[in-house]
Amino acid sequence: MAGQIKRFLDQIVEQRSQGDNTIASTTRTKLILRGINPRNYTNDSADDPETIAEVRKIAQELGVTI
Repeated sequence: MAGQIKRFLDQIVEQRSQGDNTIASTTRTKLILRGINPRNYTNDSADDPETIAEVRKIAQELGVTI
């Protein structure tokens, strides 16, 4: 199913920020520093299993459930 990575990234940002734009920006920056740029993923992006595994790992380290 296409777009799964984008949904996961959106969930990470949403849960971490809880509506705070500063925390949302900081979370996106953390993702970029880990090699995952949320801007590169859309609802039509292919779901790469390696990227999904990395996003799940990052979510776990940040204490987010996806």
